[in-house]
Amino acid sequence: MRLVAFAFANALLLLAAAPALAGATQEANKKTVVEFYEAGINQKDFAKASQYFGPRYIQHNPTAADGPEGFRRFVEFLREKFPRSHSEIKQVFADGDYVILHVHAVREPGTRGNAIVDIFKLENGKIVEHWDVIQPIPEQAANPNGMF
Repeated sequence: MRLVAFAFANALLLLAAAPALAGATQEANKKTVVEFYEAGINQKDFAKASQYFGPRYIQHNPTAADGPEGFRRFVEFLREKFPRSHSEIKQVFADGDYVILHVHAVREPGTRGNAIVDIFKLENGKIVEHWDVIQPIPEQAANPNGMF
């Protein structure tokens, strides 16, 4: 009987701790993705950004190549063609091993830019997959709500 009570008490402790552990992991994942984004996209520093990749990097954007090498080429493209580009992260969301960024990306200062949703999957605290959805910011909107 004592063994059952002990097992039950341990199970309750694990259940009570699970949300805190999940929350800590999600916060760490958010930090990883924000640091990766800042290093790779804004600082255009592939070497610094590459430390956040896991053992693989699957790219779901059909215009971007898979793997860290594909990301390196994108960073070089930004550095060469849009050296003053900047992406401002407006929102960061986490759900388990997924981190979602809502971003205002401006390649040329003074232009409206794009609204972007970047989705990253992490495993063991490292980025292993990426999806994005990109929408140009129109000159005039049909509503007063804004995109961010």
